Amino acid sequence: MNLLSPLSHVLTWSHAPERWEPLPSGGIRVFVPGKTDYFQDPAGSIQKDDAPYLWLSVQGNFVARAHVRPEHITNYDAAALMVRQDALHWAKICYESTDIGTTAAVSVVTNDVSDDANGADLTASDLWLQIVRHGDVFGLHYALDSRSWRMVRLFRLPLPSQIQVGLVGQCPIGPGTTVDFLSFTVESRTVKDLRAGI
Repeated sequence: MNLLSPLSHVLTWSHAPERWEPLPSGGIRVFVPGKTDYFQDPAGSIQKDDAPYLWLSVQGNFVARAHVRPEHITNYDAAALMVRQDALHWAKICYESTDIGTTAAVSVVTNDVSDDANGADLTASDLWLQIVRHGDVFGLHYALDSRSWRMVRLFRLPLPSQIQVGLVGQCPIGPGTTVDFLSFTVESRTVKDLRAGI
């Protein structure tokens, strides 16, 4: 079930944007304010925890998927799918405008501090993002077609059984951007293959 069409009552905003609107074909468009992000810089110069985040509480193992269409205006503009305990314990997979002039599937894992890894360069206007959980092990994936998942990252992050899972629109250095979230689903199930995402 698409939790965005219409917007489900189980979803909660953190750092709600000043403006968002439903899309005619389903989903929502979020107007992302400038200078907003989630990032705990390993070099210590940037600590950001303030981008629009639309989430629900999820217990146990799950498969979360989002279909996103971000407007890439400035470096690091992105739509993301994120799992989160608190400001220092979270992970996200983004469709992001990189600082090397590409758009890519980018992953960030934060355990007190963040790391940051560019994945595959992509030219699609929209992308499917996925996070799967099995205990304390998570897989991050993307797909062009909602079926053929490619792994971006497999990692262990000890988090409570119940965590937040949701959508992020970020614009770390620019004046603002827009992100279309076309769909968002969360299933309480365990995948057979964390690397394949199925």
